[in-house]
Amino acid sequence: MEGHGRSQGLKGYVPNIDLVVQDCLSFFTSVKQDPNYNGLPSFLYGESMGGAMCLLVHLASPGNGFFDGAVLVAPMCKISDDMRPRWPIPEVLAAVARFLPTLAIVPTVDILPKAIKVEEKQAIALANPMRYTGKPRLRTVTELLRVTDYLGKRALYEEASSQDKTLKIYDGMMHSLLFGETDENIEMVRRDILSWLNDRCNSDSKSSSLS
Repeated sequence: MEGHGRSQGLKGYVPNIDLVVQDCLSFFTSVKQDPNYNGLPSFLYGESMGGAMCLLVHLASPGNGFFDGAVLVAPMCKISDDMRPRWPIPEVLAAVARFLPTLAIVPTVDILPKAIKVEEKQAIALANPMRYTGKPRLRTVTELLRVTDYLGKRALYEEASSQDKTLKIYDGMMHSLLFGETDENIEMVRRDILSWLNDRCNSDSKSSSLS
């Protein structure tokens, strides 16, 4: 995805999330149209910011039946109040971002210890060469504030129209459910996801969602 991983361009910079959503939707559409995958069920999967991206892709997709469901692991649908910049900082950031969008100056706390429980895995995450370690860039931050405001107002689980939806809370676990937890916890989460998917791939149920 733009600004992340092995993608070309400036790391950590996402000038317009709507364009990234369209990129994803275009790619997924091309896969669904491939004869090799014709007729197979299709599910969105996203973790953290990827969960927010999945919701945006779903909302931009052509019709409710385009995807058969979604698995959202600790989705970033809202920025917590203790991490969200206080007024008037968001307004100031938005104004400056119009002129210096790539500037990496936004103050932020290190969330790694709050996301990854196992200390040895924190070291692995820190050593990841694809991980962006700089301060958030102005335009990226204003875009995240914009889309999380949009998604946060849609009380995800309560407002989802589907009758086939499951909310799974893992007490005591941290944000990185499929990497930062103990191997036993990771296996439990993975097993729950695969079981949920298998149930729906073996039935005719549609428009499912797991949070």
